[in-house]
Amino acid sequence: MNATQAEHQISARIEMRDGVHLATDIYLPAGEGPWPALLERTPYGRRGTNHADRSLLDPVPQPKPQIAARFAAAGYAYVLQDCRGRFDSEGKFAKYLNEQPDGVDTLAWILAQPWCSGRVATLGFSYGAHVQTALAAAGPAGLGAMFVDSGGFSSAFHSGIRQGGAFELKQLTWALKHARLSPATAADPQRRAALEAADIREWARVMPWTRGHSAVSAAPEYEAYVVEQWSKECFGPYWQRPELYARGYYDRFPDVPMVHMSSWYDPYALTATENFAALSKAKRGPVRLVMGPWTHGQRSVTHAGGVDFGPAATLDGNLAPDYVTLRRDFFDRHLRGLDAPDWLVAPVTLFVMGGGSGARTGEGRLLHGGSWLRTTDWPPREAQPTPWYLREGGRLDRAAPTSDAQVAWRFDPLDPVPTIGGAIASGAPLMEGGAFDQRETRDTYGARHPGRALAAREDVQVFETPPLAADVVVVGPVVARLWVSTSGRDTDFTVKLLDVHPPTPDWPDGFAMNLTSGIQRLRFHAGYEQARPVEPDRVYCIEVTLFPTANRFMAGHRVRVDVSSSNFPHFDVNPNTGAAAAVPADPVTAVNRLHFGRDRPSGIVLHLLPAPRT
Repeated sequence: MNATQAEHQISARIEMRDGVHLATDIYLPAGEGPWPALLERTPYGRRGTNHADRSLLDPVPQPKPQIAARFAAAGYAYVLQDCRGRFDSEGKFAKYLNEQPDGVDTLAWILAQPWCSGRVATLGFSYGAHVQTALAAAGPAGLGAMFVDSGGFSSAFHSGIRQGGAFELKQLTWALKHARLSPATAADPQRRAALEAADIREWARVMPWTRGHSAVSAAPEYEAYVVEQWSKECFGPYWQRPELYARGYYDRFPDVPMVHMSSWYDPYALTATENFAALSKAKRGPVRLVMGPWTHGQRSVTHAGGVDFGPAATLDGNLAPDYVTLRRDFFDRHLRGLDAPDWLVAPVTLFVMGGGSGARTGEGRLLHGGSWLRTTDWPPREAQPTPWYLREGGRLDRAAPTSDAQVAWRFDPLDPVPTIGGAIASGAPLMEGGAFDQRETRDTYGARHPGRALAAREDVQVFETPPLAADVVVVGPVVARLWVSTSGRDTDFTVKLLDVHPPTPDWPDGFAMNLTSGIQRLRFHAGYEQARPVEPDRVYCIEVTLFPTANRFMAGHRVRVDVSSSNFPHFDVNPNTGAAAAVPADPVTAVNRLHFGRDRPSGIVLHLLPAPRT
């Protein structure tokens, strides 16, 4: 190790098994050790600032060294490391794919240091959560606790990189942004100029990206991972490696205390709930789940997109004094055995959205409100899975249909339904996560008619209840089962669940608030291991997995389900030709049909609490 020490900070270059050195900073407490250690590995710069490292009282994000110093002052050796090929670390960056061996080697190095007590915990947000579950999947000795925030793929194929066979285009915006920030770009003016000249708003319409024909062609290591992820459309060995598939390695995870935290408008909401559900049954832990109403990491603000959830929505002051205190006290209890506050007193802590006045806030947002629910299981044991059926005339009803019917629409891949909010991160400048009125604005990427409600599009099929007579509380996973057909060789079906606020003086047209959504590519109707040709006009039964949610539909509101065939640029657009994901194809318009009736009871399953509670 080549190390220099100034006060209580050590800078090291830790050698990996293949000879690559990773840049690492260690922040040590005053006095003499050894101390328990906290490990955070990041591709975003160990000395940088993350937008999520803020608090309600101090909304300006704190640099990572400042946070590390706070943990060091509390008695921890805090280890911050740049991931391979990022910032000051050597090697070539391959997104996600080197994180298990690098994490294992780093943990072993920490355990061998004289300042380490032999107790090491991991923590980190987003990519810093992915690296934690990659490490845990190796079953390493010495790992004592985990705080996994907004990441840690349960299965990146099923949610996080792909979903329902479609590809999440946030990988494109992430690739261009971080290729521009890479060490190789900083060292190469020609590469930097080429990347700066790339217009992601134009390149997002290119489907698919191919080698040498993408926004990141000047950064071949970033282009390589995008092309690879996009082209590997079937579920196989690539997707079953530990960095991408915690589901396959739960039995190897150390039986240690852990927290899985995410939020309803986060792309890792499904990951967090799946990881908790499996690990809480397999481990003594304790294992905890926290789900807020936030977008990616924004746990100290009350809003997500165009909707405000009220002062109860923040982590700060509701679940714990602040995020640093929550994690410090968790590690004090479970890594050091101290009598620290147990802020997460229940196995599951969920924010149930809804219950607010619906008024317009001073910032122009809808006040939807909400409150916290503490329970023992995910989904809550008392939440009953209840089918809601799609009916003729655009009705959504708990009563099963008794007669057959269908509805058809023309799906033109050159005019996809624009994405307006949702479980999205890293989507700028194309898209923003959160809850919004489902209406096009001038800022909506791909919008052709600003001011038009998505429900007014001919390719969006709307099913909704009458105004509710009493509150309905939905908490749990969401799955739609549909009978569908297409005139094409392939197509997509999308499902969106909404809470429709009634018209008021503040919202004369009402407010159609998106809660959750999902997508299913039809050529995977029989499973993801193999793409199977679609027979035109044949009726198939498919399941569409949506992100989980928790919402109180208030009396007077409507429960609404929208069915369509695109959600762009959240997901790539199906050309309807049956071409493989890696093969460019001239798109064709397809006539898609949704069938519902006695023998084809298309609908959505929602988990209902028996009575409103918080």
